[in-house]
Amino acid sequence: MNINQKIASVLLTSRLRQLMVAVLSVTFGISMYVFMNSFMAGVNNQQTEITFTSMAHIKIYNDLSDEVKPIMPVPADTHTVIMVNNARNIRYTEGIKNADGIKEQLSTHDEITGITAQLNQNVFLRNGVSKISAMLSGVETISEDQVFKTSEYLVEGDLQDLDKRSDGIILGISLAKGIGVHTGDNVAVITSDGISKSFKVVGLLETGASAADKTKAIVSIQTARQLFSKNKSYATEILVNIKDYALAQKIAGQLSSLTRYKVEPWQEGNSQLDSANVLRDIIAIAVSLTILIVAGFGIYNIMNMTVNEKIKEIAILKAMGFNGKDVIEIFLTQSVVIGLMGGLTGLVLGRIIVSIVDNIPFKIATLTTLPVEYRTSDYLMAFCFGIIITFLAGYLPARKASKIDPVDILRG
Repeated sequence: MNINQKIASVLLTSRLRQLMVAVLSVTFGISMYVFMNSFMAGVNNQQTEITFTSMAHIKIYNDLSDEVKPIMPVPADTHTVIMVNNARNIRYTEGIKNADGIKEQLSTHDEITGITAQLNQNVFLRNGVSKISAMLSGVETISEDQVFKTSEYLVEGDLQDLDKRSDGIILGISLAKGIGVHTGDNVAVITSDGISKSFKVVGLLETGASAADKTKAIVSIQTARQLFSKNKSYATEILVNIKDYALAQKIAGQLSSLTRYKVEPWQEGNSQLDSANVLRDIIAIAVSLTILIVAGFGIYNIMNMTVNEKIKEIAILKAMGFNGKDVIEIFLTQSVVIGLMGGLTGLVLGRIIVSIVDNIPFKIATLTTLPVEYRTSDYLMAFCFGIIITFLAGYLPARKASKIDPVDILRG
């Protein structure tokens, strides 16, 4: 060490209690920064995962404009006025007629990780006198599991049972409770056309998304096509997952050239989810930075007190030939050492806190503990912010000390 660093070492070790308080303030700030960002990232990721258990990154469906069917030919005579009362809008096409062909085209895109077709219709479920509305989804079990990981959210039964028996149905757990059925019971499905068919409950589903668990009913897509009298390649939606869900808008624009149907990224209809994630991140960063800034003020106060206490010693040093830069180096060395010590211990403490939170029991959907994320970037950012704030907290008192006039101090 040079002479300036030796003097800084003496000033640090002469007041161990002040040193410990300063180090602990940095330690607490950095550990809270790590914890807050890790926890918020875990909450955001889990919220997104729960949302995407029933919603794909990109949805393709029939959104053709309504067409008005002419009631009578338009006369050539432009002076003739035709009055039409209570006109009807008629949609000539509904659903997707050639879902298999579109899926084959989409499968060539490199960013796509999963494709599945669904046939979704509103129905009524009846169990004795109990009757409740539900959304019946005909699914391709293998690709459905690939896109939504549905099998992970089954609390009872097996998704493949839907392919083994044409009368098998899986219900959301809240829907099953609402209608009073359990696995192995029979339930009647009634379509909007009045067609009724009996199904056996072969499984229960719990995604954690209450809206889906209260309304979701799943059968195989072949069974759904038979129930609604549709052709073997008919679907109401084609659902696509990609490698990075944040790029859904960009990929949707590329896929729109492959089909005449509507290609909709998840952000278009669920912007509130994206906004909520951003807002939670902003809150986490704001709170954690505030904690670090408060810790910086604590270091500033301690360094300022040190300058005031050592005012005569500083004057003697300057009288001996030390210049302002030397004084700044002495006090900045102290603040940087405090920042390094507090930063390293803060990272360790933050990691311990995150590990403890990660083991706190919390049951929802597939979760068994509170969600956290272990991201290296959080630790690097916490350490960098801690060093920057302690540097600034030490620079201001150091700059003040460098401007001391030794003659005025020594004269008293």
